[in-house]
Amino acid sequence: MSQGSNFVDYVKICCRSGHGGAGSAHLHRDILTSKGGPDGGDGGRGGHVIVKGNAQLWTMLHLKYRKHVIAGDGDSGGSSLRSGKTGRDEILEVPLGTTVKNAETGEIIFEITEDGETRILTPGGRGGQGNWHFKTSTQQTPRYSQPGEEGKEDWNILELKILADVGLVGFPNAGKSTLLSVVSAAKPEIADYAFTTIVPNLGIVAYRGGKSFVMADIPGIIEGASQGKGLGFRFLRHIERNSVLLFMVPADTNRSIKEEYQILLHELKEYNPEMLHKPRVLAVTKSDMLDDELMTEMKKELPTDVPSIFISSVAQKNINELKDLLWKEITK
Repeated sequence: MSQGSNFVDYVKICCRSGHGGAGSAHLHRDILTSKGGPDGGDGGRGGHVIVKGNAQLWTMLHLKYRKHVIAGDGDSGGSSLRSGKTGRDEILEVPLGTTVKNAETGEIIFEITEDGETRILTPGGRGGQGNWHFKTSTQQTPRYSQPGEEGKEDWNILELKILADVGLVGFPNAGKSTLLSVVSAAKPEIADYAFTTIVPNLGIVAYRGGKSFVMADIPGIIEGASQGKGLGFRFLRHIERNSVLLFMVPADTNRSIKEEYQILLHELKEYNPEMLHKPRVLAVTKSDMLDDELMTEMKKELPTDVPSIFISSVAQKNINELKDLLWKEITK
């Protein structure tokens, strides 16, 4: 199975929490007591549907075929003030960076960003109170109790936004996958046509002194991606969570480096203006084909508001210098 079919970043699930158990209306009876008072216990709460962050997960493949998640019902209360058993909770483990939305309204309910973070998505129904709660000075032996509360059922969308330190931004064939394969152990598919990368590839980049950072190769942007053209929105959202954006423009581009950089910037701005506040680095790729004179000329035309570097993944040119530059931006 290829990585493409293993990477699932969107699931729609029907979540049903458990019903609360009914309270008991039992009256105390034993050999010595023929007309005892109320001793009916409370019903157990219905099971919750819970979402939990798991740093070991990178995809929601394990949830792809779980269309219905049903938590257990609470048990009824018993005699001698015995409470009913709580219903079984259903726990959905998700990768960090998962946004949970209501499927009907599109409203964001919460986001999971930390390992072990747990949030109740669909709360279980409360258990009914037993009859001993209703004893008063005038009503000594209440023969009624509360029924349990109904559970809830709703459709929710779980959507993953990759959490990475560096996001690679560039048109198809800018050399993003090649860079990732050189600086990390990731094995992205590499070919010279648009949309080779149809899912985000993640790589751990080793840095000096045993440090490391996560780099994500996000599918190539094309003009109009912010309007949903091409692979559009589905992949632009992965860039939202990156702390540093590495813009990659090939040295053999038909446009000027500055022009191509501005187009990429425009797409991000149209999609989400807040992304322009992220630190940015510009790498001119495939620069092994440039001689020193040509490189000097090109440097004069580079945008001045962003740190830039000429690299070649194939020739391993300036790769360590690029890592230094990125680390400096990540740890600012």
